[in-house]
Amino acid sequence: MRNEEVSFYSEGAKIKGILRLPDDPGSGPRPGIVQGPGWLGLKDSKLYERYHRKFTEAGYVVLVFDYRGFGDSEGDRSLILPQLQAEDIRNAITYLQTRPEADPQRIGLFGSGGTGGANPIYVAAVDRRVKCVVSNYAFATGREWLRSMRREHEWLEFLRRLEEDRTRRVLEGHGEMVDPREGLMVATPERKQTNIKKDVEHLIPERVSLRSGEALLEFNTEDYVSRISPRAILFIATENDAVTPEDQAFRLYEKAGQPKKLILQKETSHYKAYGDYFDQVTPQIIEWYDRYLKYERVEVWEQA
Repeated sequence: MRNEEVSFYSEGAKIKGILRLPDDPGSGPRPGIVQGPGWLGLKDSKLYERYHRKFTEAGYVVLVFDYRGFGDSEGDRSLILPQLQAEDIRNAITYLQTRPEADPQRIGLFGSGGTGGANPIYVAAVDRRVKCVVSNYAFATGREWLRSMRREHEWLEFLRRLEEDRTRRVLEGHGEMVDPREGLMVATPERKQTNIKKDVEHLIPERVSLRSGEALLEFNTEDYVSRISPRAILFIATENDAVTPEDQAFRLYEKAGQPKKLILQKETSHYKAYGDYFDQVTPQIIEWYDRYLKYERVEVWEQA
């Protein structure tokens, strides 16, 4: 796999990315895969690199980037707004279409982890350039995702703080800042023990606007997933997932049109599944891309 540091602009902010190419340059443009990182994720994560290595070995060009305000990209570092991240993905698609290594008509999306799994669903629904989606650990509604992490009194307190923060921003011009790991998400015991993101942990913003929680509450992928059909979507979930409950993926799968597929990983957990089932699930991801991104330009049907 060959890596090239690249940059492009998203609504005026300079976005930094990595373009990953097969070792064999081939004889023409390849199908492309765009990935915006998952919740608090960054382009340099080794967790993503192992997937990208398999994708490039299968003949795909991969573009992964830091959302605006994250990592090496420009932008307001206090905001985590799914709608803005979705715009970054759409602009990444446009950039990839300018690259001679990529076929501009054969671009799919890959996303993993909370917003990482949800953002591609919205993008594919509104952007017809996307031919295929793989969504790992998506939520159906941001409201239910954040609600599932909290006990009842904690949830009511969170809603109260959001209401007060909205008023404060209007009257004072600024709002409350919180730790995104605790003030927006609520870390599970597994999250506190895992080191799966330790290679990029030091680059993740320490404080973000509580306003980001309001934006997450309003981001509902289940309102959009049916619009992707007849383009293909593959969902991946984990049974008894304490971070992104699998019932959210079930609802998305039920509302999605054909072609669609759901992979449920059992007898594991949210973070362990990345290692436990990588060798089993990754070939299915590649087969999905092969089926819907490596289509023939001329198709022939014949009946005797």
